[in-house]
Amino acid sequence: MRFAVIGAGGAGGYFGARLAEAGNDVTFIARGPHLAAIRSSGLRVDSVDGDVVVTAAATDDPGEVGEVDCVILGVKAWQVPEAVRSAAAMIGPSTAVLPLQNGVEAPDQIAAALGRDHALGGTARIIGYRAGPGHIVHSGAAPTVELGELDGTRSIRVERLCGVLDDAKGVTATIPADIRVAMWMKFLLIVGWSGVGGVARAPIGITRSLPGARRLLEGAMAEVERVALAHGIRLPSGAVASTMAFVDELPTHGTASLQRDIADGQPSELDSLSGAVTRLGAAVGVSTPVNAFLYDALLPQESRARGEITF
Repeated sequence: MRFAVIGAGGAGGYFGARLAEAGNDVTFIARGPHLAAIRSSGLRVDSVDGDVVVTAAATDDPGEVGEVDCVILGVKAWQVPEAVRSAAAMIGPSTAVLPLQNGVEAPDQIAAALGRDHALGGTARIIGYRAGPGHIVHSGAAPTVELGELDGTRSIRVERLCGVLDDAKGVTATIPADIRVAMWMKFLLIVGWSGVGGVARAPIGITRSLPGARRLLEGAMAEVERVALAHGIRLPSGAVASTMAFVDELPTHGTASLQRDIADGQPSELDSLSGAVTRLGAAVGVSTPVNAFLYDALLPQESRARGEITF
């Protein structure tokens, strides 16, 4: 298959590299030193599942790529609208756009910009980050992708895409019965992990082991569950308990990308995570005090990273 990857970071870079390693035609959309490094030396992935360096096309101009079978969005959630606009030149009649960032709003943003026929739902689970130009590190968690049509049908294109992803080394891909539910389950996990980790500035092994921090994790997740149900998303019974069980199995050193961005003074996905919970909750009359606290506590750092305030 022919892929374009917009956002060659910890998720997009990893999955794109594995697809290229498997023989697929992959073009990375990147910028600056990262782009220069991929062009000159390939994209290097250091992984607990086996290292790889792939030679693949890379450009900062999507207009050079032409039509592709699938655009993978590996950008941060707040970058999705711009990324989708840039992807327009690569969209053919049957092109699918697969979002892999955190949050639950990307499919509707894709549909609004490009048409609902091009929008898939998707989630990715991986602990990875860009260590430097042309260099991705996968440090933990089995890399998995869930994808599906927004209407719940099991289409030929989704089955084909799932098979190609699943055939790649170091990738497990599945088609859940309801991709919206799968995305909200990931959302439930990452909202608590990101918010509590960002405030505590501690890895998951610490926040899950301290009673107060653990209560915050569970409280943030419980609010997501209530908001989801109020929006008609049928999360499975015991969603918070099962997610906390998953948290307890994560590598002790694991950190969420939001907390790494906050610690590095970079713009983060705060508005798309804790902020989205409070917005979506307010829309259906569900109170979200834990996520409001996490959002408000992190907002000064976020605003400084975006140049909105100085201190």
